[in-house]
Amino acid sequence: MTLLSFDRRCSEIVAQTQLLLGSIEGADPTRPVPTCPGWNVGQLLRHLGGTHRWAEEIVRTRATEALPDQHFRDLSPYAEEDPAGLALWLVEGAQLLADTLREAGPEARLWTPVPDFGQVAGGRADFYARRFAHETAIHRADAVLALGAEYTLDQEVALDGFDEWLALGSLPMHFEVHPWMRELLGPGRTLHFHATDTAPEVAAEWVVDLTGDAISWRRAHEKAAVAVRGPLTDLLLIIYKRRPARGAGVEILGDEKLLDFWLERVSFG
Repeated sequence: MTLLSFDRRCSEIVAQTQLLLGSIEGADPTRPVPTCPGWNVGQLLRHLGGTHRWAEEIVRTRATEALPDQHFRDLSPYAEEDPAGLALWLVEGAQLLADTLREAGPEARLWTPVPDFGQVAGGRADFYARRFAHETAIHRADAVLALGAEYTLDQEVALDGFDEWLALGSLPMHFEVHPWMRELLGPGRTLHFHATDTAPEVAAEWVVDLTGDAISWRRAHEKAAVAVRGPLTDLLLIIYKRRPARGAGVEILGDEKLLDFWLERVSFG
């Protein structure tokens, strides 16, 4: 199992931003984004650019506490923007974040919204490199899917994104912040995700284990209460709730209600 390097994650913030803009060139920025209810394509870009700049300031200043984020959560003032100016602003912010991260280095200590735990680099700059590589990739999916186009993602990026999402969704802090997640735990509750379009040596299989006193996950080929099989990118979009679990190319075997329950309860942010 090979995770993306810090430098690759920084590069992906810019690369995914450029791919996003390329995919919507000439499109109507006021088109609604179904996977982000209440937003249109332009507001989606405004949100993403705002998060890039928010993270850049945290890393640049080595912030020790959260910075205000209202400017990229209330998007009502940005319903109709000039697409050309918005695109330039978005690319500039992505590049600025990548440059600031590289200057800081992966081990720079600063505030993050999660603690250091397992595969989550809480308290370090690498958290923001990884988080915003995948945040940008998934918001690209939001825009692409809103326009009815096909979404593709590099295999290495998708693998790292799957690992990261499971790691974030398994943090013990969720039981304090989201107490309803504790209801997921119970005997015999395991989920298996198996990418069907990767080579065996890639080991693109994951088990989510809800049988203990905390949520855990691992890369493994094991029997589970429910198994979900399909192309890697489709599986990633399913766990991010960007596409339905049931649909073309995806096979569900076993306890489908457990899958629905897990998807309903697990979230981050």
